[in-house]
Amino acid sequence: MGSAIHSSPGVVPMQLLDLNSCTSSVDYKEEEEEEEEEEFSILGHSMYLKRRRDGQLLPSSNVAKRAAVNTGAESRKAAVHAWGNQALSVADPEINDIMEKEKQRQFKCIELVASENFVCKAVMEALGSHLTNKYSEGMPGSRNYTGNEYIDQIELLCFKRALSAFNLDPEKWGVNVQSYSCTSANFAVYTGLLLPGDRIMGLDTPSGGHLSHGYYTPSGQNISAASIFFKNLSYKVNPQTGYIDYDRLEEKALGYRPKILICGGSSYPREWDYARFRTIADTCGAVLMCDMAHISGLVAAKECASPFDHCDIVTSTTHKSLRGPRGGVIFYRKGVKSRNQGPHPCLGDGTIRYDFEEKINFAVFPSTQGGPHNNHIAALAIALKQASTLEFKAYIQQVKKNAQALASALLRRKCRLVTGGTDNHLLVWDVMPLKITGWNYEKVCEMCHITVNKTAIYGDNGAISPGGVRIGTPAMTSRGCLEYDFEMIALFLLRAAHITLSLRREHGKHQKDFLKGLHHNKDILELRNRVEAFASQFTLSGLNCCSL
Repeated sequence: MGSAIHSSPGVVPMQLLDLNSCTSSVDYKEEEEEEEEEEFSILGHSMYLKRRRDGQLLPSSNVAKRAAVNTGAESRKAAVHAWGNQALSVADPEINDIMEKEKQRQFKCIELVASENFVCKAVMEALGSHLTNKYSEGMPGSRNYTGNEYIDQIELLCFKRALSAFNLDPEKWGVNVQSYSCTSANFAVYTGLLLPGDRIMGLDTPSGGHLSHGYYTPSGQNISAASIFFKNLSYKVNPQTGYIDYDRLEEKALGYRPKILICGGSSYPREWDYARFRTIADTCGAVLMCDMAHISGLVAAKECASPFDHCDIVTSTTHKSLRGPRGGVIFYRKGVKSRNQGPHPCLGDGTIRYDFEEKINFAVFPSTQGGPHNNHIAALAIALKQASTLEFKAYIQQVKKNAQALASALLRRKCRLVTGGTDNHLLVWDVMPLKITGWNYEKVCEMCHITVNKTAIYGDNGAISPGGVRIGTPAMTSRGCLEYDFEMIALFLLRAAHITLSLRREHGKHQKDFLKGLHHNKDILELRNRVEAFASQFTLSGLNCCSL
């Protein structure tokens, strides 16, 4: 019915009209009286076949009607155009206002959360780009949707840059860059390599491990999907030194026989002995996996030991010290195995090959998540390119210098740091000797516009009342802080600790009473003003100039 009707000799053309859509006029009605009408139905709608008595074709519309139709179409086009090109401030002033407040908070705040950082303008441009419009389920060259020619090029370039950033041979290592976070990356590894109920073994959360490595509360409650779907027995640090107890780890692993042994943590301030982990994994027949989420930037800059020398699988976030967009990545060995550990298929010539690639890619999609975030992958490619530069290496070196300066400043003032210091970008401050808790201290710091995060320390009562705070230097280093700036930051942190102790004495240890004392406190207001004045000296990368 949608095709044009062509006239032929001796045939009078006809026009189908919907009576409900016709534009009425006096002249039109007069003409209508002289017409013959024949009613019929199309898809349940009554239609009329109209023919002029004199054999002439009835005009489909008069000039005014045609103009009205054209005007309506242009109006609809204009409405769509206006919808698609409104600035945020016009489209949603409420969200825009909140976002501006968050920008000011970041500008005026001393950011010391070890897992946060500030991205560059190029990364933000990619994240807020048209790439978010494309759906790309699958892998490059094998998508569930068409129109992915250029998306494939971006993802393949991201593969190349990921391997280059960590100096990996593409014949021996592969990578998946589609994970939405490192937690989902870790779970994809478990899903691809294990069956439900199989055993994993990672660092205990109060010892500095991450929940995605499996954790049960003292009452036996499952906290993460890793401990819900898989069995885990955690290893711990030495409670006297804060260092991983490798002898005890080996003893546990040999008795427990995990299928995946995990190294890497969330708040462990020291180097990892990957060679020792490799020996233990080989002895108990486990796949050795490293979660380098926190230290990936240090690994890329070659400013710490590399897990790639010994591990089978390496996962990471793409933000934190790597200074990219928020997401996850999975590296896996491929090709012929150089060691004979773990179950892998044996070829006819007797060689044994890694079989991670297909299992992990399938576990990411379709097993555990949907289409990748193409804007994130493009932003990650940008960050990985930067991570391969000498400028990035200098940045990471400054991150470590700043962490050492902060640790030294606190140690000189008799503060207790877990392990007595740091080898990387973070330190863990045990505040229990000050008669305060990590929860109390975190709240006071937040009111003073300093962001840190409470963390459990092995031996305390964990999440109920964590005895430590984790402090990191990557974010403020990105803003331009040097060693002497972190000397000042140490003074701010100590002042916040004294305020916390004072409030705890005045209002007691109950959280509800303690929170009441935070508002309109003169000491907090005074420290907040000092912090804002200090932080406002440093720019925020990629954003318009902020001001107080």
